[in-house]
This record gives sequence, structure tokens and C-alpha cells, in this order.
Amino acid sequence: MSGELTSQTLKQALAGLAARRFSARELAQAHLDAIAAARALNAYVLETPEQALAMAEASDARRARGEARPLDGVPLGIKDLFCTKGVRSTAGSRILGDFRPTYESTVTANLWRDGAVMLGKLNMDEFAMGSSNETSAFGPVVNPWRSRGSNRPLAPGGSSGGSAAAVAADLALGATATDTGGSIRQPASLTGTVGIKPTYGRCSRWGVVAFASSLDQAGPIAKSVEDAAILLASMSGHDPKDSTSLPVEVPDFPGFVGRSVKGLKVGVPREYRVEGMPAEIETLWAQGVEWLKDAGCEVVEVSLPHTRYALPAYYIIAPAEASSNLARYDGMRYGLRVEAPTLLDTYEATRAAGFGEEVKRRVLIGAYVLSAGYYDAYYLKAQKVRRRIADDFAAVFERVDALVTPTAPSAAFGLGETGADPVAMYLNDIFTVTVNLAGLPALSLPGGLDAQGLPLGLQLIGRSLDEGTLFQLASALEKAANFRARPEPWWRA
Repeated sequence: MSGELTSQTLKQALAGLAARRFSARELAQAHLDAIAAARALNAYVLETPEQALAMAEASDARRARGEARPLDGVPLGIKDLFCTKGVRSTAGSRILGDFRPTYESTVTANLWRDGAVMLGKLNMDEFAMGSSNETSAFGPVVNPWRSRGSNRPLAPGGSSGGSAAAVAADLALGATATDTGGSIRQPASLTGTVGIKPTYGRCSRWGVVAFASSLDQAGPIAKSVEDAAILLASMSGHDPKDSTSLPVEVPDFPGFVGRSVKGLKVGVPREYRVEGMPAEIETLWAQGVEWLKDAGCEVVEVSLPHTRYALPAYYIIAPAEASSNLARYDGMRYGLRVEAPTLLDTYEATRAAGFGEEVKRRVLIGAYVLSAGYYDAYYLKAQKVRRRIADDFAAVFERVDALVTPTAPSAAFGLGETGADPVAMYLNDIFTVTVNLAGLPALSLPGGLDAQGLPLGLQLIGRSLDEGTLFQLASALEKAANFRARPEPWWRA
């Protein structure tokens, strides 16, 4: 029974709870047991079994009174970037130590308001800086998938690698995640899950530890397109505590799932055909185009001429904002403190001990590009490029309703393969960073397997605040792809 409870989708679980086939407590316990048996994946950095069971029992009581809420009894994993009241929140870093917030992030508060249950906090790249989940102070997450005939541990992608791995391995019915340059979509692609980065401002950033404030956006990782729509509907909403939160109504996202896509026009950006892209990615992309045509879409080639400048612009803007945001971690008010003879020495010793190598690298890059002699040459120029990229999308969206591209340039790669080469790691974001620079919504869903039996993702990019069309198109692709593959549960051995 336990395996049956954890392997179902969120939508199926809600139906089962409503029909009284099982209780929220039984559902939570089944997931807690699965988590305990899957510690080899290192997906969770903190398990909260007592809190999970208490929340589940409260959910069962509401349902018995006929007061069930939209997500009542649904067990979720929470990326450790989200502050959770009274529960350790570290952003995957040593510098936050045993920090226990006295407040709840708006996104998680919305989920608890709707009856969801917290299973624990999920592993992630330190301060969301990474594309492989290898920069975490708690060690790397291991992808539940393995190449055919190989025991080599694979990366789940990052920074939301714990979220993606937990959902793929049935350790949660869904998970919160964040996306600054692809950190929802790339791990979703590498683990055969669905992830959506909504429009910038759709979900509140209040209570989410900041990496790059003009790029960060929260979203869900889930087992299906419909599950992602259900979760996003709860996570979204205007928040007066976040000055970048958009004062707009939350649409009925699940209502778009399954709608006909006949007559929609989808663009294929020619600049996303990059040199050295594996033939399997190219083949999947072409297959995705055919699926959309078969569903009644018109597909046309379009141009986003500034795409090639996106990665360098992103890796100037994001570190610049990170260097500013991470200045607050000084060992004075909370988290790690390394005592030293003077105040300046204490700052330096605390940051040297508390930050990992990748975080130090990005803070140094950010401080450099913001310095007086280089601000105009780097940061200001990168912001002008960002404007051009946004203009490219605006021009294209006058002609088409959405774009279809690959999500990532490869399937899951081995742990340790790219860690020594930061530039190789940064190239994992080549298809995803443009969307963050322009503030647009984008969704990744599994489209098929490569020759080694590893999942590959397709990406849909939409107009600002038009997540509904993405769910509409994604459900058509999901139906056509009929992706049913699951990782073999080697971690239970």
C-alpha cells in the first residue's frame, strides 16, 4: 500500500483523499517511510516527521468536518531556500548555521493555508548557485536515474536538485523550487519531472533567501503538468510585502490543462540550435514540433538575435546582485560566527569559513563588475543586452503564442564531471537564462529518453503572465509523449 500511495500523482492523491480511500496521515507516513529508505539520494537536508504527521492529522480533521481545502493532505518537500517558521533554513550554506526563521515565506504560507503538509527541507546548491547540486554544504544530491548498465552516480541538475530528485523518486507529491537562470527547468529535465518558472512577480519572493533579486522566481516541480498547475495556483498571488509582486489575479491554471491547442502558433527559435548539441536533443526537439503540429498548432521558425549574448550577460548581472545580497551574512546577527581579533577580521574569517568556493567565486565576480572602474564596461552593458533580449521576445510574441525549445543541452551527467570547470557548468543554462533575463514564464516537461535510458526535456516559453497557454500546450505535449518511464529504485537496496 505504501508504494501505491507514494507513486501516484498529486491529482490522484487528492481524489483518493476525497473518496476516503486513505487518510492524510497514512499518505504522509508512506512518504516519510520512503524518505527514510532513500537517504542515499541525499535529497532532504532536514526531515520533519512530527510536523508532517501533525499537519496531516489536522487535514484529516478538516476533511471530516467537510472543510477540505484545495491541497488538503498533500505532502510536499520544501526547497531549503524558503524560510519556514521555527524550522531550520540554511540555503544549503554553512554560513546560516542553525538559523530558524521567526516567520514563514509567503509561498509556503500559501501552501499551508491550502492544507498542504510539509515533509521536510530539500537539498540545493548553496544559495542557489549551481547547475548540478554539488555546491551544497550538505553534499551533492544523487539523481534517482542511472544510465543503462551503469552504477555511476549522476547529477540531478541544480540548483533545485533536491526538489527534482525527491519528486522523481516518489519522496514527495510535489516540491517548491526556485529559478534564477534555469534552476527549476534544468533539474526537471534531468530527472523526468515537470517544472515551471512563472512570470517574474507571479509568486512572492518574500521569505525566499535572495540570490539575484531581479531574476529569482519561485515555482513548483511536480510529476505531471496538471500537478504543476495545481501547485502554482496555490503558490501564486499578490503580496504587499514584496515590492516586485504583481497585483494581478491568479487564473485557474488547472483549467487550462487539456484544452485544445488547435490554431495556436508556436515559434522555433533558430538561435537555439547550438554547435555541439547532441543529436538526441535535436531529434527530441523535432519530435516536439511534430507533436504540436499533430495537435493542431501552426509551427514557424523565428529569430531571437541576441540569444548568444544571454549567458555572458546573465553571468555578470546575477553575480553582481549576489555580491550585494550576500553582504548581509557577516556573523553578527545570526548564523555562523568565527571570532577574530577585530571586527573586520571576524567578517573575513566568518565568510571564508561559511561560504563555499562557488559562492566566493560569484561574489568576487560581482564585486569586480560593480567596482568603479568596471561598472560601465560590464554591468551597465549587460543590462543593455538584457533589454535587447527582452525586446527580441516582445517582437516574436507579436507573431506567435509560445516558443518550443530543448530545456538542457544534455541528459544527466556524472557527479564530479563538470565541477572543476565553472564555465562548463554555466553552459548547462544556455537554453534557460534568456527567460529569466526577460522575466517570462517557461515550463519543462519530459519528452523522451536518450540512448542510455535517461530523460530529456522540452521547454515551452510564453508571454508575460500567460502561464495558462503553457499549461495548455504542455498538456498536449505530455499526452503525445506519453512519458511513463520511472527510475529503478536502486537506492532502496
